[in-house]
Amino acid sequence: MTVTVELRPEIEASLAALAAEQGISLEQYVSRLLEGQVPGTSPPDSTPLSPAERATAWRDAAKGLPHMPPLSDDAISRESIYDVRG
Repeated sequence: MTVTVELRPEIEASLAALAAEQGISLEQYVSRLLEGQVPGTSPPDSTPLSPAERATAWRDAAKGLPHMPPLSDDAISRESIYDVRG
């Protein structure tokens, strides 16, 4: 099926740059984005990731996030959470 979508030039340029980073055409990139939005489906060329690959993907996704210290025991205590309601 062919669908024509009009994009602003800056959006098209951004999508083209993302496609180039992955070494695929703009059409393939947009098709994969859209296919990923359909619940219960996966791209035809996708294979399940191994636990090590999932861990690597998770670490890569978390790289840009700020470091946050863990919450203290007091911050997550029952008394702290339900202070007003008992």
